[in-house]
Amino acid sequence: MSSTWFSAPAPATRRVRAYFAPVARSTQTPVLFDPAEQGVFSLDSPPSPWINLGWIQNFARKPASKTAPLLTGIPAAPLEQVRESLQAQVSFEFLSWTKLTMALATGSQHMNLLLPASGVSLAADGATAAAAVTPLSGSTSTSILLSSSDLVWFSVGSIIAVDVDYSNQTGYVGTPISGAYVKTALSDVDYIRRITFNVGMVSTVTSTGLKLDEALPGGAPASGAKVQVVTGFVDREGGCFYQEWSALFVVEGSQGERIFYHYPRLQTMVGAEEAVLPLNGKNEGGLSRVLLKGQYMALPVTDPLDGERVICYRSYLPASKTLV
Repeated sequence: MSSTWFSAPAPATRRVRAYFAPVARSTQTPVLFDPAEQGVFSLDSPPSPWINLGWIQNFARKPASKTAPLLTGIPAAPLEQVRESLQAQVSFEFLSWTKLTMALATGSQHMNLLLPASGVSLAADGATAAAAVTPLSGSTSTSILLSSSDLVWFSVGSIIAVDVDYSNQTGYVGTPISGAYVKTALSDVDYIRRITFNVGMVSTVTSTGLKLDEALPGGAPASGAKVQVVTGFVDREGGCFYQEWSALFVVEGSQGERIFYHYPRLQTMVGAEEAVLPLNGKNEGGLSRVLLKGQYMALPVTDPLDGERVICYRSYLPASKTLV
């Protein structure tokens, strides 16, 4: 046998990489990942619309499906097994705090803290916001054109939310990612911009508008969209809305092999929780890192290949020149 070929031991790896993509909530349509076509992507540049959330730790998968024997005869004896229930859970800790990691680590709406108007009453999830401004024609996903009078609200480093006014919509709202489910009409015209994931950070302010460091997830501002400054983020313990996303976890081995765990539908199953990790090995007044904890329930999809209901696809791409 040629010495250029070698056996494939169990993969040796250091960390797990996480990617998420929005599920179309109104139709329950997930984002699919094809390991045969997309499996060799650069870990820093996932295929659209997957969003790179970086490294995670303490990644754990917990199968919770149940099987039962199908009994026949007298006395009864197992004839075969049947799947009684289909269920699985995933848990891990995010190593960074961002808008998306905060949203994924809570079980309810995740909201933008909009810049408040002057002299308004206090509110736990953000006071009445300063008036939104309208982008000019020609704006793109990375360039928001504004009038000179509106530019004074923004500076380099500003976070902006770009979405339409709320006008009595019910059901799932938010562009392009559903950020909330409205059961009865509300009175806050800025509500959709409060819950939208269509946010970006200003990298440059020019005489004609704002340049963003990354493209808005929703692309160029939609007709009727407006822009507001975001000062931070807030989520709440409670409520009836559950975050739901497609998820992809990648384990890369030291020989270049890859293991993929693709969950078409993951729904947050617990409230907000953090893990405190002392940086000096002790928790006696020293620095500690506060990590966001996520725990998720896997929901089923029907595979069009053969009509089977599945909750996870585990794929393996072997290293080059390994025996199979």
